[in-house]
Amino acid sequence: MEIGITTISSKGQIVIPQGMRKGLKEGEKMILIKSRKQIIMKKATDLDKNLKEDLEFARRTEKAWKSYERGEFISMPADKFLKELARL
Repeated sequence: MEIGITTISSKGQIVIPQGMRKGLKEGEKMILIKSRKQIIMKKATDLDKNLKEDLEFARRTEKAWKSYERGEFISMPADKFLKELARL
């Protein structure tokens, strides 16, 4: 996973950091999916291939945020968490 930082201009434009532009071409269409505090950006050409997965990810993220805001998350040691995760 790569992480980059960018700034929104007064016109709402953002610059994709140079190191993250691999595989992107000038003028290429991008899709933005906003889910509460997250924005997911995908190439429009990938939309049909991954739309179902992206929408499910957005739905699960939204559900997790609501659960977190209600205080429903619990804290546990990393080894126990990994065991629980392996059961899924």
